Amino acid sequence: MTKKYTPSHEWIQIQGREGIVGITQYAKEELGDIVYVQMPAIGKKVALGEEVVVLESTKAAADLYAPLSGEITEVNTAVQQDLTLLNTDPESQGWLFKMALTVPDEDSILLDISEYQKMIGKGPLKIIS
Repeated sequence: MTKKYTPSHEWIQIQGREGIVGITQYAKEELGDIVYVQMPAIGKKVALGEEVVVLESTKAAADLYAPLSGEITEVNTAVQQDLTLLNTDPESQGWLFKMALTVPDEDSILLDISEYQKMIGKGPLKIIS
């Protein structure tokens, strides 16, 4: 399994042709407590960079973008029922959706953990795999 990051603070954990997607701890800290999540429809086809999820927090509303191209195969219903999962564990239990990846090697444009940490100007983050 490979975990990669976008400059817009999404993460994707890739295994084969499937990806699990969420927001980074950094994004969650910047947003504050998330109070609403609008998930994508299962079966929706998305292109790299397309808006997929809408988040509303105590500080702002934010869009989450597709880190890669694919089709939504599952949403995290546990997060929809209990936003605490997203607020306390955004890089593990607080994942948002799964997708079937449709463009081979598209993930080469994404950042690895050290590149992401350098981009946000922080040292090693506590990442739960």
